[in-house]
Amino acid sequence: MQAPSVGGVMLPRGNGQAVRLSRGASLTDFAEKINANPASLVAVMMNLGEMVTATQSVSDETLRLLAEEMNYVLEIVSPEEEDRELLESFDIEFGEDEGGEEALVSRPPVVTVMGHVDHGKTRLLDAIRKTNVVAGEAGGITQHIGAYQVTTDVNDEERKITFIDTPGHEAFTAMRARGAKSTDIAILVVAANDGVMPQTIEALNHAKAAEVPIVVAVNKIDVEGADPTKVRGQLTEFGLVAEEYGGDTMFVDISAKQGLNIEALLEAVVLTADASLDLRANPDQDAQGIAIESHLDRGRGAVSTVLVQRGTLRIGDTMVVGDAYGRVRAMLDDNGQNVQEAGPSTPVLVLGLTNVPGAGDNFLVVDEDRTARQIAEKRAARERNANFARKGVRFSLENLDEALKAGLVQELNLIIKGDASGSVEALESSLLQLDVGEEVDIRVLHRGVGAVTESDINLATGSDAIVIGFNVRAAGRAEQMAEREGVDVRYYSVIYQAIEEIEAALKGMLKPEYEEVELGTAEIREIFRSSKLGNIAGVLVRSGEVKRNTKARLLRDGKVIAENLNISGLRRFKDDVTEIREGFEGGINLGNFNDIKIDDVIATYEMREKPRG
Repeated sequence: MQAPSVGGVMLPRGNGQAVRLSRGASLTDFAEKINANPASLVAVMMNLGEMVTATQSVSDETLRLLAEEMNYVLEIVSPEEEDRELLESFDIEFGEDEGGEEALVSRPPVVTVMGHVDHGKTRLLDAIRKTNVVAGEAGGITQHIGAYQVTTDVNDEERKITFIDTPGHEAFTAMRARGAKSTDIAILVVAANDGVMPQTIEALNHAKAAEVPIVVAVNKIDVEGADPTKVRGQLTEFGLVAEEYGGDTMFVDISAKQGLNIEALLEAVVLTADASLDLRANPDQDAQGIAIESHLDRGRGAVSTVLVQRGTLRIGDTMVVGDAYGRVRAMLDDNGQNVQEAGPSTPVLVLGLTNVPGAGDNFLVVDEDRTARQIAEKRAARERNANFARKGVRFSLENLDEALKAGLVQELNLIIKGDASGSVEALESSLLQLDVGEEVDIRVLHRGVGAVTESDINLATGSDAIVIGFNVRAAGRAEQMAEREGVDVRYYSVIYQAIEEIEAALKGMLKPEYEEVELGTAEIREIFRSSKLGNIAGVLVRSGEVKRNTKARLLRDGKVIAENLNISGLRRFKDDVTEIREGFEGGINLGNFNDIKIDDVIATYEMREKPRG
């Protein structure tokens, strides 16, 4: 086989040699590895029908195409491996305790509380804090820092436990997906009156995937209809067998509301840690660990809650957290008290970083500010390149036909969210039965009950999936995130419409359609009764603007309660108005519809014709 020649210049042929490149590498990076001219690689790509500049970040697929043409074997370096290599170049070993066995001392277990919504996770965390919080905190205010440490007596010995207060198993898994082993033990909260629910199973699967021991807290034992034995029986089906049934999982019956058996639960955590895990770390080395959550504080700048996993973090240390760095100006514990140092398994709020790191980013202490800056800048550049390479590979139902014809996609990945498990299962089974020929497979990556969340958009981003919301909408920042990442989110209220659209897309027959454009959302703060007009909603407009005579839907806890409503009246004080903008209050009349409650959200929209390219 002849070596490729461009403009008379013979290019090196690889003979099956391996070339290692990071995600989002450019043709210039490739050229450097094989001692070629970047311009000649641009020409090779043109011959292959791809217009790529020499310095542009390109996708893994494009690099593989080029490598095949040049007879090289491409190895894409994983982000974790790349980070390890980066740190090794600075003579830093991350994730290892220095010194031998004699340098290790025992550390407290780190615990995450998981479970179904409304089963009492937050109430349990509050109850645990209450039994341990020192009376008379600064002004009676507890500084919430996303993690805290409590003490309990086990066999007359004082033992500490660290709790990570994550917003559910999605955050837990997002951190795990980034290689962050943050948790030693998971507490699975199950309500004794409800039993095992869809999110209980989801949380259980997340904990099992992380390979962490599980302690089950059977909550609400004081509620009518509570049946802790039923919970034990249900969880046996999922491989969690209670100790009293001959298994090795500790079950503790509690009431978070009344503070019953909280100490017994903490004891169960300590005993499980002692039986299943060897929790030790070296407190005398430079600190390493992970960021649990971070935000921008108006007065204090970028602040991050970090969990020290090994070593001791001290004020004045220079640290790198993901692509952020800085010198530790101050550290606060969960009571808002200043602390001078934090050892293994201790969570602290750190001040002094240059920017806001992500959840699950690892942190490490280095000797010099210059080293910290270089590591942070290289991480930021790597992430930027990977994002550039990823841009533009998403597809929607409209361009699915072109993607199929171009061979860019052989399967349609879907994420289905709905208002009830029955409708989600019905929609899933109907879609999987679609007969669309052999060219394409339909895969449901995830299905669940509830609003479309940022976690769903994350999953869609990583797998080029289309999100289907059945009688539910995107919650919180998920909508902006979907727009930013180019994820196609479709909303339906009729199963057949969803099936028809996806079948039409797969067969390349989508017709021009009307697109729903959200105008604004308003939160109901008060309800006024009028004998003439019925119920009038006193609202605060949260986003966009609300206009008279536009369509609206009513959302309660992220679920669609009513569709196709009409904004028939708008008032500001005593005046009738045509619109109310973001940040202003007013009154909304939804015509004959009166089933409204405080905290409901009125989302207004209009239908615009959407031309298809």
